[in-house]
Amino acid sequence: MTTYLYSHPACVDHDPGPMHPECPDRLRSVLTGLDEKPFRHLQREEAPEIDLKLVEMVHKPYYIENLIENVPQDGTVHLDPDTALSPHSGKAIRRASGAAVAAVDAVVKGDAKNAFCAVRPPGHHAESSRAMGFCLFNSAAIAAFHARSAHGMARVAVVDFDVHHGNGTQHSLENEPNLFYGSSHQFPAYPGTGQENETGCADNVWNVPLAPGAGSVEFRAGYENRILPALQNFAPDLLIISAGFDAHARDPLAQLQVQTEDYGWVTERLLEVADECCQGRVVSLLEGGYDLDALRESVQTHVTALMAA
Repeated sequence: MTTYLYSHPACVDHDPGPMHPECPDRLRSVLTGLDEKPFRHLQREEAPEIDLKLVEMVHKPYYIENLIENVPQDGTVHLDPDTALSPHSGKAIRRASGAAVAAVDAVVKGDAKNAFCAVRPPGHHAESSRAMGFCLFNSAAIAAFHARSAHGMARVAVVDFDVHHGNGTQHSLENEPNLFYGSSHQFPAYPGTGQENETGCADNVWNVPLAPGAGSVEFRAGYENRILPALQNFAPDLLIISAGFDAHARDPLAQLQVQTEDYGWVTERLLEVADECCQGRVVSLLEGGYDLDALRESVQTHVTALMAA
């Protein structure tokens, strides 16, 4: 078995407007990095369009309908000051969430060892009836519910190392005792959620807020002392990673000082827990990361660890 890489040109075509940090060049940079020689053994798969009925496991039908209806013929439509739709956004969000579902299918069936979804827009801020923070469909949450409903995965975990707290994913998972959410993130920062006392309905939410300026030591300690032991105790049947790389020291949207090699370290540690608990079943989804070089290098480090598992 090998690592599957899911992507689609439609995910490049989503364009929230000039000078927007969540720009098409983000995915171009990621894919350029994964075209290099060390990644030639990746199994490259086209991200399919998701059946919108599967999206209803996480998002309200009226929200889905309104989102699709608001996709413009030209220009952009802003859903909030940060989150916009362009003419290709409808296809992009279907492919991004379709990648997550297809990756779950491949990993659970044993076709793939693990998978990375190089897609956009990101998803972890999207709540059941609210787009926000560049996010439209919450692909990580959709993937978790799909794993449970389609494959009988009784216990599914999402671990999120994006610099911003995944309020939307926590919102979807926190009242489900057999779903787990763990997040490291800067606090205070957008969206203002993710404190340690947010613990879910069954101690199934584990947040590690990191102060501005925190770096490798604090980041690694948060995993060693909180998230990894909690994840191991939860013993998931499948692990989903919300892989945002904007905690990097060079990223312009926050003030953490995480280094490229820290992403390799945390990926390796998460894979160790997955090997112990769920036969190494891991699906990783691209979230944030806004310095193009740091993003490319960090994704390469992350995918290298996935391939070595």
